[in-house]
Parts: sequence; structure tokens; C-alpha cells
Amino acid sequence: MSNEQRNQTGPILALDTSTASMAAAIVSGYEVLADIQTLAERNHSVHVVTHIQEMLRKSGLANTDIEAIAVGNGPGSYTGMRIAISVAKTLAWVWNKPLVSVSSLEAIAYGAWHQQVSGIAELDKARNGEHWVFPIMDARRGQVYTSAFSMTDASEWTRWLDDGVRIMKDFVDQLEQRLANLPAGSIRSISLVGDLSLHEESAMRLKQIGEAAGVIVQLQTFIQEGKWIAELGLKRLQSGLLEDPHTLIPNYTQLTEAEVVWKAKQAGEAKA
Repeated sequence: MSNEQRNQTGPILALDTSTASMAAAIVSGYEVLADIQTLAERNHSVHVVTHIQEMLRKSGLANTDIEAIAVGNGPGSYTGMRIAISVAKTLAWVWNKPLVSVSSLEAIAYGAWHQQVSGIAELDKARNGEHWVFPIMDARRGQVYTSAFSMTDASEWTRWLDDGVRIMKDFVDQLEQRLANLPAGSIRSISLVGDLSLHEESAMRLKQIGEAAGVIVQLQTFIQEGKWIAELGLKRLQSGLLEDPHTLIPNYTQLTEAEVVWKAKQAGEAKA
């Protein structure tokens, strides 16, 4: 997307509550007019509307000035995702604004990449190659919500693995095999980003695997930011990838614990 296209686009309200962080922003072009990032997962539903009102006040805007609404649709916290989706759908309908949805994992990957890109360039100026970016969120029991993206030196951002729930140690094994099957030097860097606190052992193993293959490996804790939801949302808006505010649902990717228990109970009763 060109700078001219961005500058012609009015303010976008962006919102994500799929993680412990409520990330929200009002962004116009390259300018963040207002943003909020709070770590209070259990209180997202209590404060989200108040925070949106506060951002409008800080930016000097009315709801009529907002051009579109972008929402992170997960995966992530089951309850958290529903909060942002419900608020975004309601506002899009009441305000009569276009609605776009963005992968919360992609926003983490995209935001973390833009934070660290200059550092990677400084680490290895002489080489060309592809950059892999893997966002993760903890999904309990050794699992993570994750996906995979690539950035080329020509700034081409692509997805090559769908959002999903994966066992972290198995995911690292698969990445090791994929890396081994590629020509030496074709991958310039690997970035594992997001909430790494519960998966440090696997993260360090990925770092060792990459460095043994001559690849720069970055392990980066990253908390969701609303401006990256807006950035990706703008791209979808410009491409006409709009959502119906009456039918949009979060990307759950797996059954909730209650559904697992219920299905197990149903299966047991069927065998009885």
C-alpha cells in the first residue's frame, strides 16, 4: 500500500482483547492519534467501552469521524476474543461503519517484526534471505496458538502456516526439519515472538537449532498493540475484505474445556 493511499484513509478504530492485554488504538495513516494497552484480562468487559470513549476524547474525534473498525478475531482467550468481537460488531452496526477482522497472531508477528527489523539488519548487513516470524500465545498443557509468516528483504509479508493450536515441542521439531530441507543461507533470521514465559525451554532449543544452521535467532517478548491491528486492518479495508457485523465470529481454533468435557460425557453415555 502506498503512502498516498494511507494518507487518504481516515481514522481507524482498532481493538483486540484476545490476550491478557486489551490493545486499542485510533490510527490515521501513519499517525497514532490515541492508544491504550492494559494488562487486566478479567476486566476487559468492564473497561473496554470506557477506554474507547477516552481515546475518542484524547484524539478530539467523534464516532462520525471514524472511517472503519478493525478487530482482532483471535485465536486466544475464549472469553477475551468474544468481548472485542461483540463490541466491534455492535459499534460497526450502530455507527454504520465498515468492519474488518485481523488475526491476533498475525498482529503480534507483524508488530514484533517492525520493532526488531532494524536490529536484525544491523546484525547481518551482508546477507540476503528470508525472515521467518513465529508468534505464540500459551494454550495450556504444553500447547501454543501459533502460525508462521515470512518477510523478504523486498518487504513482502506473507503467511505460510494457518493459525492453530500446536504442541510447542513438536512445533520446534517440525521447524527444525523444515530448516534442514532448505538450501543453506536461504533463511536469514528466525523470530519467535509473543508470550515466551511458559515455553522458554522450547524457545532456547529453537535458538540453538537456528544458530547451528547459521541463522540469526531472535526471542522477543511482545505484548499486543492496537496500532498493528489497525495497520493490518487498513490493508484488508483497502482490499475490500469486509466482515458482516451480524455474522462475524472469533477464530476459536479449538474446543473450550467445557465443550471437551461435554463431548467426552456424550461419548461415554453413547457407549453405555
